[in-house]
Amino acid sequence: MSTRRKAGLWSGLDRPILVIVIFLMTIGIVLAFAASPAAVERTSWIDDPFYYLYRQLFFVGAGLCILGFTSALSVTGVRRFAGLALVAALITLVLVLVLGADVKGATRWIRIGSFSLQPSEFLKPAFVVIAAWLFSEEDRGAPVPGRLVAFGFYGVSVVLLMLQPDFGQTVLISLVFGALLWAGGLSWLHSMVLGALALVGGGGAYVALPHVRDRILDFIGPGGERTQTETALDAMARGGVWGAGPGEGQVKHLLPEAHTDFVFSVAAEEYGLIASLAIIGLYALLFARAWMLGLRLTDPFAQLATSGLALLFALQALVNIGVNLDIAPPTGMTLPFISYGGSSMLALCFSAGLLLALTRRRPGAYAPRPRQGDLSA
Repeated sequence: MSTRRKAGLWSGLDRPILVIVIFLMTIGIVLAFAASPAAVERTSWIDDPFYYLYRQLFFVGAGLCILGFTSALSVTGVRRFAGLALVAALITLVLVLVLGADVKGATRWIRIGSFSLQPSEFLKPAFVVIAAWLFSEEDRGAPVPGRLVAFGFYGVSVVLLMLQPDFGQTVLISLVFGALLWAGGLSWLHSMVLGALALVGGGGAYVALPHVRDRILDFIGPGGERTQTETALDAMARGGVWGAGPGEGQVKHLLPEAHTDFVFSVAAEEYGLIASLAIIGLYALLFARAWMLGLRLTDPFAQLATSGLALLFALQALVNIGVNLDIAPPTGMTLPFISYGGSSMLALCFSAGLLLALTRRRPGAYAPRPRQGDLSA
């Protein structure tokens, strides 16, 4: 690659967002190093104690390639690429229902060689970007009824997700979609109507889907999943302020999902409250940085899409940490850039690349800052 091409890839890129993402990935690698041997002990077909660490390193490397490619896209390229990704994700979600593997009562993965693909992970960022584009096109006066088409994509996505069933991803997409609608100028009356419909839909899922009902009942009463969260809480209490020390934690030997859903408790036990707050702080910084950049963008589509992607990162982190703290029912949602998981890591890097592409500094991309003492702004 030529020096000019390299400079072009870095030119205008928002370094704080990139640095935060790399910091989170590094934390994930450190925790994979700690949790991998314990995870391997629970299998009968893996001999290498660092199997999950090596796979995590591979996924991080592949994810960074995806991030680099998508971050170099133009704003138009972001829209087109997200559109292709959305169509591909919806088609693959249909295939999952036919060819997918059933794991713990849910059919969310499709096998491709030795790799298990979870299409819903890629659906989330693609849907957010396309919904933002459709909203902005309607506001611009385009003949296409953008909000109606967006609702169509939303309805198809929700149906396919609930057929798996994947209530956690459904709630996440619904929250971000609702936020985009509100940011796009939805009236309070319509917001209340949609909120009521969401409550009805949630109640219907509770009644009709045993998987959803069991998760909620396990959360509010004694049960297997409740025991996992209690174990995670005990681990965080043992960690105290400074932690038990690298490799000294016990929760990774007690929880089967310690390297995925409950990796936050591994960090809290081995590195303490300080490390836990640092992780939360990194997510807060990522959200705040992306949100503030989005507010300054001049393109309505880029502004909405950036805000939606920022909210997607923040809510996913909030839900995962909430599960570890026993203030949210288990959802199977990963901790962004930290939890082990191929589909999750690749999709998150895809999301981060889109975010970096949308926030890249280009001529006219940002509204000029008002000068100090300028009272005309």
